[in-house]
Amino acid sequence: MIYFRNCLADISPYVPGKRVEEVAKEFGIKKIVKLASNENPFGCSPKALKSLKNASPEFYPDAHCSALREKLAAKLRVNENQLIFGAGSDELITLISRAVVNPGDECLTGEISFPQYAASVKAMDGIVSFIKMPNYAYDLYEILYRITTKTKLIFIANPNNPTGTAFLPEERERFLKAVPSDVLVVLDEAYSEYFGHSSTEAVSRYENLIVLRTFSKAYGLAALRIGYGISNEYIISELEKIRNPFNVTSAAQSAAFAALDDEGFIDKSVSQNKTAMEFFRGELDRLGIYYITSFANFLTIASPIDPKLAFDELLKKGFIVRPVFENFLRVTIGKTEDMKNLVSILGTFLVDKRFKK
Repeated sequence: MIYFRNCLADISPYVPGKRVEEVAKEFGIKKIVKLASNENPFGCSPKALKSLKNASPEFYPDAHCSALREKLAAKLRVNENQLIFGAGSDELITLISRAVVNPGDECLTGEISFPQYAASVKAMDGIVSFIKMPNYAYDLYEILYRITTKTKLIFIANPNNPTGTAFLPEERERFLKAVPSDVLVVLDEAYSEYFGHSSTEAVSRYENLIVLRTFSKAYGLAALRIGYGISNEYIISELEKIRNPFNVTSAAQSAAFAALDDEGFIDKSVSQNKTAMEFFRGELDRLGIYYITSFANFLTIASPIDPKLAFDELLKKGFIVRPVFENFLRVTIGKTEDMKNLVSILGTFLVDKRFKK
């Protein structure tokens, strides 16, 4: 019998949203609308798609992401050595925990947040202390209060996944000024394009800050798996020691490079998301369905019926959403027409006696 490390007993595998092909096969439905994983419903930049035609799969990718690194550094106004690239920001979350957490070290994070934060720390035999989230938002004052000599790492998503709540730059500044300099703060800003704020400029002022960004959401490159971190050169150099070589594919690098040249696509995607979000919120208000105000590209709603029943019924009608916590469902904001159809189904739940249990 093979014995695995004890820490694995307290870690659950990440469960992704249902695949479109899986739902289509199960229910015999041709049109499936996936609103479970916060992907961009408008796809990606045509320039990014075009770049994929030049991929050469027989060669290893540029291990340094040189061209992308140069372009992104210029865009962000940071030095090239302040960037690290990963196969999605997920890989960087794991990398940070591997680099920082010793057995018994503590990490602070929100009780309702991205589960990979806790999983990455537990895998290093670290201790995760979950901070309560009044109104489903990070309580930055409570996090500061809970810091001890054992605290080595703080993971915060802003906006937060799965609640969509966020804090403003002035709140961030008060928080970072109060965090001890030997505690690494990770601000995960996967949805920053939708929020309209970023902490990139704060990296130069705080020696214990790393900001994570991704091309998976607004840029629409989720399948290619590419994200990046921004910090000072010392932190980046330490993380680079254990980064897997050739971890970002050539296709991902090329597509991200091209996507940076198409800010018009990002602007349009964000604008369309805002329009569909406003429509959806207005319809939920009309139906009397509670939701958590979101600054991302998704809305977390209180299910009008038993959440498992709602999830199953929506699948049967071709909509994939994500059950998250308590009686909430997380719904990616899709195209306005899709949101109209979803609202119609939610309204049916409220009036159809079959669903009142």
